[in-house]
Amino acid sequence: MPFVVWLPLVAQLLIPLALLGWLASGHPANRASWVLRAILTLVYLTAITGAGLWLILPWYTPALYAAAFLLVAIVSGRRLGAVPRWPRRASSVAEALATAALAAGCVVLIVQVGAGRRPPPASVDLSFPLRDGTYLVVNGGARALINGHFATLTGERFGRWRGQSFGVDLVKLDGFGRRARGILPRDPAAYAIFGDSVHAPCAGTVIGAVDGAPEMRPPAVDRRNMAGNYVILGCGNVWVLLGHLRRGSVAVRVGDTVHVGQPLGRVGNSGNTNEPHLHIHAQRPGTLDAPFSGDPLPIRFGVTYPARSTRVRCPPRVLLQAFRQSSSVGC
Repeated sequence: MPFVVWLPLVAQLLIPLALLGWLASGHPANRASWVLRAILTLVYLTAITGAGLWLILPWYTPALYAAAFLLVAIVSGRRLGAVPRWPRRASSVAEALATAALAAGCVVLIVQVGAGRRPPPASVDLSFPLRDGTYLVVNGGARALINGHFATLTGERFGRWRGQSFGVDLVKLDGFGRRARGILPRDPAAYAIFGDSVHAPCAGTVIGAVDGAPEMRPPAVDRRNMAGNYVILGCGNVWVLLGHLRRGSVAVRVGDTVHVGQPLGRVGNSGNTNEPHLHIHAQRPGTLDAPFSGDPLPIRFGVTYPARSTRVRCPPRVLLQAFRQSSSVGC
């Protein structure tokens, strides 16, 4: 089973179910141990809600866990009866200390997720590059915990790719909240985003356009053509790259002037990608030898800072915009 499949199943399914079962079953020897079990379960579920890649399991799974936690906590809490308040045996003390330590580790992760979801200053405001659907941010944010691209921010070995450090990866969700038909189908067309039209997120000039990289079958990747088929737009003093496009779909050439919303190509599965998705990032201008080496710039889509697990709907639901901040400004 590929790493990208079994790790989410362990972290997002087996461990949450084990913690909920641990809280629900048995009779803790003391109230403090039960409280620590409840805290550990709650903070673990909170941590994976923000840090987890919700690709194998649907994005709404954390909401189901939250409902299950409330039910289990109420039912199991009523069964405590007249147990002592504090642990008395050495084994109970050891369990309480271990549970508290694990809970503290989860709190650290929650803090990191929160910090990564705060928009950095001087973000580049872009129009959302996709249309007609609900899209999920898989990688995005200002911490490596929620954005795999952030690892390229420092270190000489990543210098040629530093411009992608605030990059955003997007997949599409179907009506059931799935990004594909199956867990990890080999056919790129089984993914909801495959073939979606990609539109210019800003007005500018085409700086680079590549359309010869092969289409890959998941989970195979092409490390020789990291961005696959792509378009780079020069929008003022900012370069914006849209990558992993479908072979034969790129509709612009170097030197073309484009307007916001103009079709550029279609989402594919070319380059260093495990499955079809759209990669977009902004940076300062690079060089001909290393076009992705410019200083990275965080991006926004209207009022939305696209951190991991953010959902963007295009076109937006107009009625809901009156009651909450729209996550679809610029569609």
